Amino acid sequence: MRTSATLPVKPVKPVARTKRVLSAAPNPAGRYPHTRARIVAPALKVADAAAASVFSAARQRGPIARDVIAQVSGLSIATVNRQVTALLDAGVLRERADLAVSGAIGRPRVPVEVNHEPFLTLGIHIGARTTSIVATDLFGRTLDVVETPTPRGSQGAALESLANSARRYLSRWHRRRPLWVGIAAGGVVDSATGHLDHPRLGWSDAPVGPVLVEALGLPVSIASHVDAMAGAELLLGGRRQQRAGADAATILYFYARETVGYALSIGGRVHSPASGPGTIAALPAHSEILGGTGQLESTVSDEAVLVAARRRRIVPADGPGSTMQALLKVARGGSAPAQELLAERARVLGEAVALLRDMLNPDDLVVGGQAFTEYPEGMAVVEEAFARRSVMPAREIRLTAFGNRVQEAGAGVVSLGGLYADPIGAMRRAQPRLPEASA
Repeated sequence: MRTSATLPVKPVKPVARTKRVLSAAPNPAGRYPHTRARIVAPALKVADAAAASVFSAARQRGPIARDVIAQVSGLSIATVNRQVTALLDAGVLRERADLAVSGAIGRPRVPVEVNHEPFLTLGIHIGARTTSIVATDLFGRTLDVVETPTPRGSQGAALESLANSARRYLSRWHRRRPLWVGIAAGGVVDSATGHLDHPRLGWSDAPVGPVLVEALGLPVSIASHVDAMAGAELLLGGRRQQRAGADAATILYFYARETVGYALSIGGRVHSPASGPGTIAALPAHSEILGGTGQLESTVSDEAVLVAARRRRIVPADGPGSTMQALLKVARGGSAPAQELLAERARVLGEAVALLRDMLNPDDLVVGGQAFTEYPEGMAVVEEAFARRSVMPAREIRLTAFGNRVQEAGAGVVSLGGLYADPIGAMRRAQPRLPEASA
């Protein structure tokens, strides 16, 4: 279920604690010392530890017998039995005695599957304009998502509002236990401390992770939003296990909506530089129709397209008819100027994808973000411009598996990555812990 509304303003009474008031100023790293152990760097990778391999087999193929897990994972049957027992004890697997092979003797022939119903993880995608709060099950499936305007005002007040919204949202889930919080955001992320620099929001060294740990008492991971979306393609996209040698492949993920960005997955792991992701916002781009500054982001962003549409009087200067959804509706209604504008955006995007592909030469190429998915009619133009601009051999462009849900999928996989990489350790970390009172 998708809800697009501001969350209820009536507060839900949290666990009793001394209230900490956030200031508008940047917060030093030492302000939340008791939260450090619960800030966990995101695990956006295909894990190969024994417990992770067993859990992955159950997640992708369950209900599944132990001997089949041994076949698909390459582990010995003794190792599989030990890991299955540990995962049963941790509560993330359950046995299906009703599906046991007729006449078989002993527990090793009883299939197991993911015990998804008692649990959820919480994902938060902080966008420049909209924040999505999403509940995800252990398969990575979205249970529910709420969209609300990204909090404005002072940094401290915005983080307090974000924490309150997350706490109220979790209070709705009475039958599932939350395990983890995953945050995906633009800007520069410090995944070790959970701090974020987000110039478009005016946030500097913002303690997003520590604030959420303190408010919710759960482990928190935070990642760059484009890295998170690339992680969703890698871990949840459904294509990895279909391609021989896919774990060793290099995947280029190209994103465009209000911002543009890219991420690389190398050898089954999203490459996340310690200094933060690179930027393609200033790649050269020229369009007389769209205008802009000659740079990619200011030419193809949603806002740039809307400015051009208003200037050409395709949509009104303001009001409910002056939105991207309105522009898309006008184009689909047969307006030649609207179609020309969106085709021009697709052309510029296709050439930018070609430029990046030629520099990096990945094995696989994925594009995502509403600039591609909200107007699929433009993909033919993207592909044509890509083929014309690239100087390398022909390469397929694959559209994200998540469509317009890519932001929530990214936040969801950040909340699940720790569990997928180390399910037993993650369940130990996820034990409920009361937020500590301030001194």
